[in-house]
Amino acid sequence: MIRAAFLFLFAFSLPGLAAAQQFEFMAAPHQGLNRIYRVDKVSGEMGACQYGLKEGSIGVTVCYPAGEGAKAQPPGEFGLIASNHQSEAGIFRLNRRSGEISICYVMNDEHVVCTPPGK
Repeated sequence: MIRAAFLFLFAFSLPGLAAAQQFEFMAAPHQGLNRIYRVDKVSGEMGACQYGLKEGSIGVTVCYPAGEGAKAQPPGEFGLIASNHQSEAGIFRLNRRSGEISICYVMNDEHVVCTPPGK
């Protein structure tokens, strides 16, 4: 009976585990910037969020949606790598299947944009 209950709980927790692994997150290497980048590990779609000040409140989470080059790509196995450059505000998006790399950053405080992928 205990074994059956354990198997039932395990089976229903798998979809949640898969969803939790859909994204990868990484901070921008810039030491004076509180920005976190997000990539969808399958589609490569990028996003970014950071803390923002708002008078009369504890602050707000400011998020930037995917813009040019940062929207969904052909399916792959995407990840993020930060450079060791201390004042770099962007981040590298890589496709582990194809070996392609793009540099992504927030442009004009509006959208995340990425360069065309290169090898």
